[in-house]
Amino acid sequence: MDITKLAGAAKRASGVLAGASSTKKNQALLEMAEALERRMGEILQENAEDVAAGRRKGLSGALIDRLLLDEERVHGMAEALRQVATLPDPVGEIVEGWRTAEGLEIRKVRVPFGVVAVIYEARPNVTVDAAALCLKTGNAVVLRGGGDAYHSNRILAEAITGAVMEAGLPGDAIQFVTTREREVLVDLLRLTHLIDLVIPRGGEQLKEFLVEHSRVPVIYAAGGNCHVYVDRAADLRQALDITVNAKVQRPGVCNAAETLLVHEAVAGHFLPAVVKELSDRKVTLYIDQKARDHLGEQWAGLALATERHYATEFLALEMAVKVVGSVDEAIEHINQYGTGHSEAIVTQDLESSRRFSDAVDAAAVYVNASTRFTDGAVYGLGAEIGISTQKLHARGPLALKELTSTKYIVTGRGHIR
Repeated sequence: MDITKLAGAAKRASGVLAGASSTKKNQALLEMAEALERRMGEILQENAEDVAAGRRKGLSGALIDRLLLDEERVHGMAEALRQVATLPDPVGEIVEGWRTAEGLEIRKVRVPFGVVAVIYEARPNVTVDAAALCLKTGNAVVLRGGGDAYHSNRILAEAITGAVMEAGLPGDAIQFVTTREREVLVDLLRLTHLIDLVIPRGGEQLKEFLVEHSRVPVIYAAGGNCHVYVDRAADLRQALDITVNAKVQRPGVCNAAETLLVHEAVAGHFLPAVVKELSDRKVTLYIDQKARDHLGEQWAGLALATERHYATEFLALEMAVKVVGSVDEAIEHINQYGTGHSEAIVTQDLESSRRFSDAVDAAAVYVNASTRFTDGAVYGLGAEIGISTQKLHARGPLALKELTSTKYIVTGRGHIR
């Protein structure tokens, strides 16, 4: 396919979209929601083909779960579109304004980026979320999904593009890359005159690929090697519930916990209980020698954790365990192995919670809550494209405001300098 032509069409559409009214954009979002529900049968049929192929390929259960669509999930995507339609439009918002000593009036105003390319893996819901958020913020979007979800992504893109056109906005504002060729992706990443921003939604391998190849600015919504730290002052009942939830509630997502850190002062009481709970839920555990010493002969068969385990985002029912001697040791471990996504401490000690919150380098830090809450919708921001794990230009959920830039509008009365 001619990726330059596709990106050029998106660029032209972005000019129309940037000037579209909130009413027009919201109507398009509502039309998109109706289109998803109207074409439910086609969407589920195409998704079933992707899921069957994924199972033949040997994708893990967690990855199949990310790929799978059913009626409930499609209705959920439609409801997310309706929710985005109700949110305030950030475009044109005056962030701040002032008058200079010379009498110039200065306004800092939110504006669209222009064309956003979203590169993602086997998560068909990203097709809809990305298109919705970009449309609401006046950005055209180029969607390049992973091969494992190709049929699902294609039918979803077709449905929502048609709905945008029915609402009177340019269909070229949503562009779906139909080829799976890696060379086309590389070409896309070099179109600095047509693409304004790239957002990846995937693991560390995708992030590294974009670091190497992209000439367009990138906001990394990359992987999550997340931790739960159980402090010496933890409520151990809370700690058990939070650990189990963070690991097993949905293990194939980026805010699931991958490593459990336990203070040595409570390891003897906490580890036997949490290991039993996790093992009962089919979680494979990799423990350090100190944890093995606390657990005793009953759990002698558990594998010893290695450097590789602590550095791995499992995205599956697997978890590494380590006993630490202090909150500072936990922080040091997290900052060494974490990916800057979501980190949790369970403690009743105010000083420990403050130390952890201040020193852990992550987009989201939790005190006595599961890492699974890192989500734009849960935060009340509407849908999100992903969780940014970098610090410029945005960090955390990439929701509506994060998909805008700003410009200064300066008004004078014949001023010269």
